[in-house]
Amino acid sequence: MAGKRITNPAGSTNQYRGDVLRVLGALKVATADQIQRFGAPHLTFRHADKETPSKQKQARTASHSGALSDMRKHGLSENGGSTETGDALRNLTPKGLEAASCELRRPAGEMGSTARGAGSSGASHPMAVNETVIAMLRPKPNMAKLADDPPHVQAAAQAAVDGPDGIGTIASYWTEVPLPATGTWNAPGKGGA
Repeated sequence: MAGKRITNPAGSTNQYRGDVLRVLGALKVATADQIQRFGAPHLTFRHADKETPSKQKQARTASHSGALSDMRKHGLSENGGSTETGDALRNLTPKGLEAASCELRRPAGEMGSTARGAGSSGASHPMAVNETVIAMLRPKPNMAKLADDPPHVQAAAQAAVDGPDGIGTIASYWTEVPLPATGTWNAPGKGGA
């Protein structure tokens, strides 16, 4: 069995698994495409030579899809349905949320819950929230990773780098905020939701 990957058969790296934990820890549910745009924005400019947009997207997201596959094998992530366009939604398990708390440097008690069931209806609201966070963060591609790419790819990436900076990092965003719960639904207490 020499040379066979046993621990991570999809060949994922710590970097890509870390991207998945940070994004899903903060946003709770996302597609592989969204995870790629947050974690490795330089890949957005690659694979423009593929015949169709579908094949371009598949090539761009292959590394993060592999990381998701390996994490699913270890019980950290799971498939959570699909969007209206057919993209698979991914979310973390309770074990995955615990791992994400280390990546995001947050106490496990503040991580919120898993997004189980969010994808059963296409998750249109979470997808809109994710796109808003991407627009606010404006992830910049690493130009050093595009050094061997064609000039038109480098020019497109440089335009993104030269654009205005975004606001914060993925760790500075929360999609769940714990509310104080006092009283009951019929008679809420002081400070309750």
